[in-house]
Order: sequence, then structure tokens, then C-alpha cells
Amino acid sequence: MNESIDSLMNEVRRFPPSEEFRAESVVDASIYDAAEADRLQFWADRARELHWHEDFTQVLDWQPPHAKWFYDGKINVAYNCLDRHVEAGNGDRVAFHWEGEPGDQRKITYAEMTAEVKRLANVMLGLGIRKGDRVAIYMPMIPESVAAMLACARIGATHTTVFGGFSPQNLRMRIDDADSKLVITVDGFNRKGKVFALKSTVDTALEADGHNVNNVLVVRRGENEIDWNDDRDIWYHDAMASAEPEHVAEGMEAEHPLFILYTSGTTGNPKGILHTSGGYLTQAAYTHRIVFDIKPERDVFWCTADVGWVTGHSYVVYGPMANGVTQVMSEGTFDTPTPHRPWQMIERYGVTVFYTAPTAIRTFMKIGREYPQGSDLSSLRVLGTVGEPINPEAWMWYRDVIGGGKTPVVDTWWQTETGAIMISPLAGVTELTPGSAEHVIPGIEIG
Repeated sequence: MNESIDSLMNEVRRFPPSEEFRAESVVDASIYDAAEADRLQFWADRARELHWHEDFTQVLDWQPPHAKWFYDGKINVAYNCLDRHVEAGNGDRVAFHWEGEPGDQRKITYAEMTAEVKRLANVMLGLGIRKGDRVAIYMPMIPESVAAMLACARIGATHTTVFGGFSPQNLRMRIDDADSKLVITVDGFNRKGKVFALKSTVDTALEADGHNVNNVLVVRRGENEIDWNDDRDIWYHDAMASAEPEHVAEGMEAEHPLFILYTSGTTGNPKGILHTSGGYLTQAAYTHRIVFDIKPERDVFWCTADVGWVTGHSYVVYGPMANGVTQVMSEGTFDTPTPHRPWQMIERYGVTVFYTAPTAIRTFMKIGREYPQGSDLSSLRVLGTVGEPINPEAWMWYRDVIGGGKTPVVDTWWQTETGAIMISPLAGVTELTPGSAEHVIPGIEIG
């Protein structure tokens, strides 16, 4: 640990943006001055880059420790992530290039995802889910996971998305604490060459009485045998086939609860962190755009986080989709069926921005540089790290081996409680220091 701290404290290497990158950056250094000059107006301007069903008149109601952002405005998060892109003529843009671990592939456009979410919203309404109800989502990295989250947002149901590796006991605790009325899950999914059952975990979690779950909606993915409760369980594909295709998104109060995500506390059970609609979406979209220099018309973004964690919420679902960018999503692990897999996917889909964890980077280092060097990674123009500190050695390997010795690496710091990036370089603006997040995001104050 002391060696790591000494390495960071003595780091003298600096990497400014290239002149070419700086010239094409979506923001420049003046953004810091604008945020400092009038912070509330700055955030009002960022919020109005989204679509509001009813505009707000007050930016911040601050009654410590409670902050209400844009609280008298109305917004629909799903509309901002879907409908407005279709209405702007970008419905044919790919929302997700998805690959299953066995190699099966799907391409989902923004128009197709919008249609899926509208139908799913109607399915949920038909099951009695209403604004203010809670829905538990216990699913792997498949497009239906994203659709489930956005369908909840569309009708004002608050979702609690649970990581697919959690036990029946951990799942039940979250279902009970959130008082969920519906669980959305899958029969099973692929990981390391095997099918892992999820529906059976839900069944075990719901064995004991005392919960308020009325239905379990089941996506068919693993094709594994599962137990079935005719009084409770519903196949996703059957419900979707009979659902009405149209649904009009209504504005929700800016402070309407969007999701609850559980994070470890120092004592007792995990604590539920609640994020609301207007402020959260504003921050997720804004930070995604400026940190990664996002150009939706040409970028392909790949955040490798699971949607069961906050990084998956903010930088797989809400931030990128609010910005209308194309993404890559994958089931399973990086090393199955081959360690070549992530690099082949970057080449196949022309990924331009890659966002992953330092643990993954250190694993890539151990496996060997011959695997990434076996693919064409020249499409990459921004690299990012998230989830833990990154040591300078791993940072430099990431830049040199994956980024060809020139691609900016943005080291981001934030946590479940903040909902979005708080500290990070800006790829086209600030100097980069190996192993250091270093720069507070414009508009953020940390004291």
C-alpha cells in the first residue's frame, strides 16, 4: 500500500490532449469558468438540454441535508432516452450491438428499443403496476434488462435492479426492503461456458410468505428447465406478443423516485440509495458527454459494467441513452470462449470509447499483450477506468497497449451515492496524470 501511495505521489508524467483532439472536443476549458461564474444557471442550462414535459422555474431547493433539483418541472426519463431520438430522425441508429457468450448477436435500434419499452410498459400496467410501485429486476446483461429499467421509468414505477450473482437471501432482502410487487428475471444465462439459472433463485427467494410480489415475468434466454407457478409466473414473450404496441409517456415530477440501488453499509444490511428523475438524468447525461467527449453521430461506446451496479445504471442505460449514442453490450466474461473476445468485439463494432475497471485491466496485463495486439484497436479514441483506484503501471499499460500510446485515459471517481462521475479529467481539455482522477467535474463542488 505504501509503495502504491509513493508511486502516485511521485508521479511526474503528464499527457495533455493532442492539438487535433483538443480542436474537436465537445467542450473546452471555458466550461470551468462558466460553471464557476453561475453554478445554478450552469445546471439549468444542462437540464434544458433534455426534454421537459413541464419546464422548471427553480433550479435548486436546498434545505440541508436535502436538495431538490428542478423540483417543479416534469420529465419522463424513458422519453429522453428513446422517443426523442426517434422523433429527431435517429430511430435507425443502433442503440445496442449485443453479443451472447456463445457468440449469438443482436442489433437493436433506438426505434426497436422504443417499441419494446412501450409494449413492456403496457404489460406492466396490465399486471397492475402503477406510478410509485416498485419493481425488482434480477437479470443478466441482455437488452431486455435495459428495456425493463426504461419501462419502469416510462410509467413511473421505481426499479431496484439486483446483480445476477446475488443469493436468494440477498435478493429477498432487496425485494422486501423496496416492497416490490413484480419481479422481472430470466430462466438462465451463459457464463464461462455454462448456463446459470436465475429463475430458480427467484423461486427460492419467494418461498417464504411475507412478500408482496404478485407476478414474476420471465425472459427466455438460457433455455434451461425451470419450475413454474401458473398463478404467478408469466413468460415475457407471451405477454409482449399480446400487449398493446402504443404507449404515451407522461411527465413525472423531477423528484419522482427513478431507482433504488443497494450498496454496502458499514453495519447491518445493505442500504438502499434512492435517485430521482430530473437531477440524476441531467448529471448522468452531462458527465457522460463531457468526460468521454461523446459524439453520438459517430461514437460507439462500451461500458463493461453490469446493470446491477450503479456504473451500469448511469453509463450503460441512462447517460448514454439520453445522449443517443450507439453502445456495445455483452453477456458472460471477457475470457470465454477466448481471451481474444473483448478485442475482437472492439474491432468488430468499431468501438471508439471503452470504459472498464482497473481489475479488468490488470487481468488483461497478466493474460498478455498478444491478445489485444491480435486485433485492430485503431478505432479507440478514449479509454476510461472506474470502480477503484488504478496504479500508474496499469494506467500506462492501458494507454500504451490498448490505446496505441496516444489514446487519452480518463480515470473517474464517484460512487453509488453520487449517481454519476464527480472527479475526472476531460479527455479533450485537461492534462492526464497516470493513476489520478485529479480534476473536479465542472459544476461540482467538493469540500
